[in-house]
Order: sequence, then structure tokens, then C-alpha cells
Amino acid sequence: MERLIYLDNAATTRVYPEVVEAMTPYFTEYYGNPSAFYSFSNTAGKAVAEARENIAKLIGAKPEEIYFTGGGSESDNWALKATAEAYGKKGKHIITSSIEHHAILHTCQWLEKNGFEVTYVGVDADGIIKLDELEAAIRPDTILISVMAANNEIGTIQPLKEIGEIAHKHGVLFHTDAVQAFAHIPMNVDEMNIDMLSASGHKIGGPKGIGVMYIRKGVKILSFIHGGAQERRRRAGTHNVPGIVGMGKAVEIATETMEEKNKSIIELRDYLIEQVIEKVPYARLNGHRTNRLPNNANFCFRFIEGEGMLILLDQAGICGSSGSACTSGSLDPSHVLLAIGLPHEIAHGSLRLTLSEETTKADIDYTVDKLTEIIARLRSMSPLYEDFVKKQEKK
Repeated sequence: MERLIYLDNAATTRVYPEVVEAMTPYFTEYYGNPSAFYSFSNTAGKAVAEARENIAKLIGAKPEEIYFTGGGSESDNWALKATAEAYGKKGKHIITSSIEHHAILHTCQWLEKNGFEVTYVGVDADGIIKLDELEAAIRPDTILISVMAANNEIGTIQPLKEIGEIAHKHGVLFHTDAVQAFAHIPMNVDEMNIDMLSASGHKIGGPKGIGVMYIRKGVKILSFIHGGAQERRRRAGTHNVPGIVGMGKAVEIATETMEEKNKSIIELRDYLIEQVIEKVPYARLNGHRTNRLPNNANFCFRFIEGEGMLILLDQAGICGSSGSACTSGSLDPSHVLLAIGLPHEIAHGSLRLTLSEETTKADIDYTVDKLTEIIARLRSMSPLYEDFVKKQEKK
């Protein structure tokens, strides 16, 4: 492959060289188990504590409110299942949104099979949750509201502070899946009234296989993984010290560079959006135009299927993703795109491009040029597009 342009940073990111450097000694030099009593383990223990402090500082939490997990999906499962177990005697009703990640939706479906009721609140055309519908859905037996901080497909950022205020006004816990937003946009758990928060290391230049669960002091949820006293008896298992150190270092980098990095990425993102809308006929931007993650651009292109577009982009050295579930063998388009009101035939032709600080203007220009060619090529093979053009010419 002559050229590689990686525009799928919402899926995973390149690990920062500084992160790899910080992690390496904990594989071969300071490999002691931080739970051990001998002095050799002290270095690993101190490194875990420092990472915990870095993460807590980023979101305005206390270090003792930060728990390390195996990733964002585990944290999401923990938040929902352990809350259901701990507060099930109070009520068996949970509220979430219709555009959540499957780590939330599938967990909710599991809970529904185990005696709980779940209300899925709708969103507007930009993907923002309907606050009036959310508040109206609260019942005396509601124990949890779980709404993502920002959508993983269309990038729309949710009004977390307002959601948290509604939850607390009614005495309901508020959890947010912040996997896409964490360390990309400013977040403060106190200001946003967040009781629990899920995050992951590999979305922010850190390693895979490490995540975080923030649990506000006083929230009485139980352990999710049993078998040891680690993480203050709430999450058993030997600490993944290299992963924890790596995530802590990635958070440290984000803390120092977020404002400057986002400014440049937003400029490139907006340039990408403008170029695609200008050069590709019948293209549609999905999600809020400005209230979106700094690096996210999600489009739908009429009269094409997303799979063919992704294959041809890959042949051109461009890594993107489709909001459609077609890539996993399903014939159904993205539940997110359907929830914002798109018809099936348009939702099938979706493309998500997510940038990083390594993305250049030249990368964007090349991508838009190739995308324009690919869309034209695919539409030339579409009888639907041919009929549409003929109808337009007759008007």
C-alpha cells in the first residue's frame, strides 16, 4: 500500500510513543504485583496510584473514586448490572437513550430478560436526547439513567449537566458512557452531576485492555468481578500495571494538550465537512453541526451501499468506517441513524471519518478527492441513481 490515511480514531488510536516508553519498564523491570507486601512491588504500586490521580484530576474526581477495569464495555456492564443488583429492591426501572453503544443496549436487553424494565428515550434529528421525554419517563421505581456523553457514530455531545440535574431532582443515579468523550472534551463529574462514568484507554492514545469506572463516593453498587481484594474490594484481579501506567500517561498528555489539539483538529474537521458537502452531490452530515466531538465527521451518501464505499476507500489506502451494521453481516442499517429519522435507504450509505492530531490537510484533500471518485463510480452502477437523475432533469 503506497499510502495509509487512518481516519478511524473513534474505533481505536495509535498508542503515543511516550505511552509505550512509560509502560515498558513495568513489563520487564518493575514487574512486581502492586498488591504484594514486599518492597519490590512498591514501584508498581506507586505507578498505579499516580495514574489514578491523573485520571481523577482530569474529570474532577477523587482518586479513591477511580476504579480500573478491562475496558469501557466492562465498565458499562458494571454500572448497569451492579446498580440493578444493589438498588433492585427500590425499583426495577432503568432509562437510557435510543442511540447508546451496544455495550449499554445489550446489557439493558439482558436486564430486561432478568426482570427489569428499560425505557429508551428518543433523540432529535441531531442526535440530542429529548430532555422533556427523559424527565417524563421517570417513575417512582426508576433507579438509574444511563446516557452516553457523546455518540460513537455521529459525534453529537449530550447535555450531561442537564441530564444529571433531572436525575438528581428525582433521586435517580446518573451514569454516562464517556468512552468517546473522555480526554477529548472537558468533563467534570461534580459540575455535570455524574454518579458513574465509563472510559477506555485505547480511544485516547493509550493501550487496549484497560478502562476506568468512576463511582461517586456514597453510591452503593457492588463488585462486578469477584475473587480478590483489589480496587478496594470492588474489582478483583491482578492489576494490569503496564496498561494502567499507559492510560495514566495518555491522560497526562491529554490534560496538557487538549485545548491546543482540539483547536487544530476542529479546523480540519470543519474543512473536511465543507469539502465533502461541496464536492459530493446529495451528501448529508449526520449529527449536530458544531456540538459534536472535535474529530468526528459522519456522512450519508444517497444511492450507494456503505460496504462498497469502504472497500474502495481501503484500496485507496484510506481507513474509515460505516455507521451501518452491514459490515458485521447484518442487513440492518445503524440504529443511531434510524433513531435520528433517516430512512433505511439513506442510512445504508453512511461513512464515519474520525481524525487525530496526525491528520493533515493533505490527507483530507486526498480523502475527499478519492471519496468523490468512489461515490461517482458507485452511483454510475446504481439504477436508482440513474432514475433519480432523469427525474431531476425533467423538472
